[in-house]
Amino acid sequence: IFLVLMNSFKNKLYISDAPFALPNLDTFSGMYNYVNGIQKTGLLVAAGRSAFITICSVIVIVLLTSMAAWWITRVTCKLSTVLYYLFVFAMIVPFQMVMFTLSKVTDFLHLGNMFGIIPVYLGFGAGLSLFMFCGFIKAIPISLEEAARVDGAGRFRIFSTVILPLTVPGLVATGIFSFINGWNEYLFASTFMKSYENWTLPIGIASFSGQYATNWGTLMAGAVLITLPVVLMFLLLQKHLVSGMTAGAVKQ
Repeated sequence: IFLVLMNSFKNKLYISDAPFALPNLDTFSGMYNYVNGIQKTGLLVAAGRSAFITICSVIVIVLLTSMAAWWITRVTCKLSTVLYYLFVFAMIVPFQMVMFTLSKVTDFLHLGNMFGIIPVYLGFGAGLSLFMFCGFIKAIPISLEEAARVDGAGRFRIFSTVILPLTVPGLVATGIFSFINGWNEYLFASTFMKSYENWTLPIGIASFSGQYATNWGTLMAGAVLITLPVVLMFLLLQKHLVSGMTAGAVKQ
């Protein structure tokens, strides 16, 4: 991270010659790389697109997988067991294995846009999220739900007032992982969102690297911009992330 940050303030001619040297009066370019990248490639618009897709994906993944995990954990039957292992199996399926089939489906359903890519992220992010939520929900005494049901609470109220508040560490941990995966995701976006109007931030930064020439200064500046939100989120929420992962592992 330090090398990328340091080279983002250097002229592109000097990055290849002395990538480990600190900027000096001759190599220092100020904010030129950042301004040049933002103006020429529309990084701010791409960042807004990435933020919208990532935030919506996180909300959908956390909400739906927590509901599914609650049902799978509390309902003991063959269907719930089969569904659980299907979600777990989905964690180990690589994207390349289903790339062509999924590409055909997304083209047929016209999902190659900002809104259509969200269900695709849900499909690939649901396995890990559901696995983590099941570990938390198993540790919640079922007597709490029975007491709420005796008081007249319905399923939605039990889920929203009993289950969700007790799984806050899991919500935070799952949300952070989903955010990082969605914000840094490149393969799905580059494969399915072929139009320039739908490009996300990773695709915009990748455009700095050409077949015959690469603008290393602008590329380094873009790498800093795409890394900064993830680093800040981890620094601010690292306690919740560690506690969520530890609690989920122990309770599982």
